[in-house]
Amino acid sequence: MPEHYLKPGDLPETLKMFPLRGVIMLPRTSLPLNVFEPRYLTLVNDVLASDRLIGFVQPVMQEGEAESPEGKDAVLRQTGGAGRLTAFQETDDGRYLITLTGIARFNITGEHQSDAPYRLCNVDWSSYANDLEQGYGEDEVDRTRLLKVLKEYLTVNDLSADWDGINNSSNELLVNTLSMISPYGPEEKQALLEARDLKTRAEVLVALAEMEIAGTDSGPGSTLQ
Repeated sequence: MPEHYLKPGDLPETLKMFPLRGVIMLPRTSLPLNVFEPRYLTLVNDVLASDRLIGFVQPVMQEGEAESPEGKDAVLRQTGGAGRLTAFQETDDGRYLITLTGIARFNITGEHQSDAPYRLCNVDWSSYANDLEQGYGEDEVDRTRLLKVLKEYLTVNDLSADWDGINNSSNELLVNTLSMISPYGPEEKQALLEARDLKTRAEVLVALAEMEIAGTDSGPGSTLQ
């Protein structure tokens, strides 16, 4: 994270938004994206020319809507997460392969009317100032229980994992990355995003995994990277 993001006042009051169902952005995690829609190609161009920050927020679930609804009328969740564009590649067919690094969560307080093809929202960072402190709340995480349940979840679902990487990860990176890659639906993902602190987020992860373990039959093998 750039050193100049030390407090909420160091962050912009307006964010370019990428509404995307099932995707959350948490501090100091990495999110790779394949961008191909014209409106979001424009967004990336504009972000590269400005503060390099993109806001990710889930649209409220509406039957039949796409993962990223067309137009600017879809109702958005109040809470989202911002990422800084830290890697960029343009493909021969005009797509952008980008990677974002999580900065902090925010609450949407309003929306700008603009000619841009994407949405532009006013945001408030103050409720999530602790997101800017690396490792905040790590000591409160019950890592032993989290890893125990993770192993049980992987065994029940016949999955494998990179245990060297897991064991070398900080509590913050482990909890936030598992929250982002977890195979849960939009409501569960939003609960993970809105958890008040790292300890609570880890507890939500454990609870979700335990519920699935209790009701899951063994399935075909695959690999969790």
